[in-house]
Amino acid sequence: MWAVPRGRSGIRLRGERGHPVVRKCLIRYAAWLRANYEFPIRLPVYLLPGKDYLTVEGQVSEVSFFAPINRRHEPYIRIATGAYPMEAREIGRDNALAAYICAVSRQIVHYQQWIATGRVHNRGVDRQAAQMLRRYRGITQHP
Repeated sequence: MWAVPRGRSGIRLRGERGHPVVRKCLIRYAAWLRANYEFPIRLPVYLLPGKDYLTVEGQVSEVSFFAPINRRHEPYIRIATGAYPMEAREIGRDNALAAYICAVSRQIVHYQQWIATGRVHNRGVDRQAAQMLRRYRGITQHP
């Protein structure tokens, strides 16, 4: 058994600086996730205003999951939302938001792996993330 960080468990969005349309969409998605999936250790999702950012490993990324080795530390997801206006123009609002939902879903699959085994891998992640998106699409007309 591991120590749960102080505060409520579940998935929580943080980052008022993230793009407001993406933020609103992901807040709705997070509410649905809390109702349908277990989050025994709190999982903050930080929305960032830029198009990308540097990970703790020094890599440029648009979305990432931090899985701490020590379970006393909190995992988290970071996602850059600054490219949304361009993406919405290029592929449409719903497709752009669905891409953000899918990106977060991939990281949640990594979170589930980390909870179960303490490790993360990419085997089957795309399939599981797509399945989450299909389940969510079944309850909403627009992301």
